[in-house]
Amino acid sequence: MRRRDVLAGAAALLASPVPGRAEEAGAVAIARQPSLGHLPLMLMEEQGLLQKAAMARGVAGLQARYLTLAGGAAMNDALLSGQIQFAAGGVPPLVLLWSKTEGTAMAVKGVAAMNSMPLLMNTSNPKVRTLADFTDRDKIALPAVKVSVQAMFLQMAAEKELGAACRNDLDRLTVTLSHPDGMAALLGGTEVTAHFTAAPIQELELRRPGIRTVLNSFDVLGEPSTFNVVWTSGSFASVSPRVVAAFGAALDEALAAIAADPPEAARAYVRLARDGSDAGLITEILNDPQVSFTATPRAVGKVAAFMARTGTIRRRPESWKDLFLAGVHARDGS
Repeated sequence: MRRRDVLAGAAALLASPVPGRAEEAGAVAIARQPSLGHLPLMLMEEQGLLQKAAMARGVAGLQARYLTLAGGAAMNDALLSGQIQFAAGGVPPLVLLWSKTEGTAMAVKGVAAMNSMPLLMNTSNPKVRTLADFTDRDKIALPAVKVSVQAMFLQMAAEKELGAACRNDLDRLTVTLSHPDGMAALLGGTEVTAHFTAAPIQELELRRPGIRTVLNSFDVLGEPSTFNVVWTSGSFASVSPRVVAAFGAALDEALAAIAADPPEAARAYVRLARDGSDAGLITEILNDPQVSFTATPRAVGKVAAFMARTGTIRRRPESWKDLFLAGVHARDGS
């Protein structure tokens, strides 16, 4: 997210009424992104889970509107401007906005994680076996240059494999493309020879002959890690605590449904996402031992530590719990 946008938004918030405020009997807007990791939010919308959970907590008539936004920067802009009350995306955008709004009226924090899923960088270049094999003839597509979770994992991988001095060396090769456009570019024989993406696009790519994985985000961190999280402002949480609690309960219900019946969850994704994937592939992904739909944050502390060490945020949180509201503090997170 652009630094000037964050600072301008935070300054405006301090000088104006509490942003994103919604009375507990009013309306909320939830933003998600177009990928399998956001399946819990799709189920919440289709089944009205948030409204049901709010009603159970004495909040009647809650209206929930679901939006689709392209990435973490757009999510944060919308949250700062009060257009949405819940944002969903990768860990870095949450950590960045937490750092920028700490101590202000906004005080952004995570509500919960949504999943733990590996992100794969696939390549069509037979000469590329490691990151050191990339040359200026290669282009690496990812959702957003510099600011996407994939871009950050690429920097972390470069530091680990090539050395700290080479952390940003591959940035010059990256280009911003949406997940579908990145796949089209990789498979279409363009200058894009690698694509750092997410499920199910990464699995669809691997169905094509000559496409293979050169980087797995779990290998970068050395453990399974959270891909998607949901965050909100502390100001909204303070005026609508029952809505926030209802959101957590509705999310848990959606996560439980995915775990209980992956084939049915896969059919729901195909029906709701309409991204060209099929139920068989989605079921395979949901049954992958590396994939877990869970509200427990995993390895977010390592991401925050990297961001602090590289100056992306001003200080490192003492614990992963600093980044999240108390609703998930009892979980075995990291």
